[in-house]
Amino acid sequence: MLYRKITKRIESYLSSDSNRMLLIDGARQIGKSYIIRWVGKRMFSNYIEINMEEDRLGDRVFAEARTTKDFYMALSIVAGDRMKDKASTLVFIDEIQAYEHLLTLVKFLMKEDKFTYIASGSLLGVTLKDTQSLPIGSLDIAHMYPMDFEEFLYANGVGETAVAAMRESFSNRQALPDMMHHKMLDLFKKYILVGGLPKAVEIFVESRNVVGFRSVQQEAHELYGIDASKYEEAHDKKLKIRRIFDMIPSNLENKKKRIVIKNIEDKSWKRTEDYLDEFDYLISAGVALEVKAISKPSFPLIANSGKNLLKLYLNDVGILSAIFFRNNIKAVMSDVKSINLGSVYETVVAQELKAHGYELYYYDNKKNGEVDYLIDDFDNLSNIPIEVKSGKDYTTHSALDKFLSIEEYNIKRAYVFSNEQRVSEEAGIIYMPVYYVMFFENTSGTVGQFLD
Repeated sequence: MLYRKITKRIESYLSSDSNRMLLIDGARQIGKSYIIRWVGKRMFSNYIEINMEEDRLGDRVFAEARTTKDFYMALSIVAGDRMKDKASTLVFIDEIQAYEHLLTLVKFLMKEDKFTYIASGSLLGVTLKDTQSLPIGSLDIAHMYPMDFEEFLYANGVGETAVAAMRESFSNRQALPDMMHHKMLDLFKKYILVGGLPKAVEIFVESRNVVGFRSVQQEAHELYGIDASKYEEAHDKKLKIRRIFDMIPSNLENKKKRIVIKNIEDKSWKRTEDYLDEFDYLISAGVALEVKAISKPSFPLIANSGKNLLKLYLNDVGILSAIFFRNNIKAVMSDVKSINLGSVYETVVAQELKAHGYELYYYDNKKNGEVDYLIDDFDNLSNIPIEVKSGKDYTTHSALDKFLSIEEYNIKRAYVFSNEQRVSEEAGIIYMPVYYVMFFENTSGTVGQFLD
């Protein structure tokens, strides 16, 4: 059993008497169904699971369930004697987005309060945008991501006591002892190779089989590509979405790493605005992480953000390292000098920050250059710039230096992550080992999103 942080959220919801249905949203292959099933079977004597994607492609029992009466009748066909009272019966609606009308029905199912419900969805953001009657006030959406580095540590036998001690060192801005640093850096590099797809992690933990976990990543990437082209409108939009998705790895190898609009269709007159639907689709599907450009930072960052100069990262660093290096692990594990690991290091940091509740931005200014990430600093009503360094030159960062020199930005602190062990602060820049990013948590917002 792989530990997932969202377990506590699910347990808390199932123990409550909420009038909202908890819906776990996220890309495929990240373990949504597994963790809901594991918790649900422990907590309820009558556990009912219906996969609506399978139903849509098979018997279509729920295809016409547009009233609660129709839903209960369809449910009785597959569940029968397991349909008891609310206290003992959990109904797990998996892949709820397969039937848009079920999202509309949520409001009435929760109002009748007949059973306990929980749901999961892929491509949910896409479906909700097209749903004519949203279940206002009846859905509590929690976004789930691939396993983060802390969860990866637990899977590899690192205990809670050790993680708590490291968290304290992070809070006190202290470096880890030599042995612990080398262990954490070794595991962090392995995380870059394995990523956070649960099946890939399981194979790694059980057998260390590189071919095994690479096959899982390749399969997931292919599945994401198929999902990326499931656009219900014109065929040319499907092609553009798939083209943008397929471009992500090569874009990350470029110096600027941003989407080059003219390369999507080889049309120089096209602009970012021509592809907003395609970008939103990939982001809503959970297969891509967006990082928006900020030329003049302010608080909050969202006030100055837009889709121009957009960067897209894959949602799992293991998939990216599989595309780049296939079954060769030396590039990551041995720090081969001829290999630039900047894009995989930026991806893993983006993955961690996003999983921990941050919206992602980067600084782009023609005069001053680029800084990898900006996150909101709620304590100081300002911003925190972050640079990610994969090489030995981690103290060289001219764009960050220029950024910090601009007084009107009111920046109180900045971070540089690298493979170096030491923790220090120089001229407002805090240098930390890259694995400490696992302790960055956006505690200013809520874990879920309410539709009111």
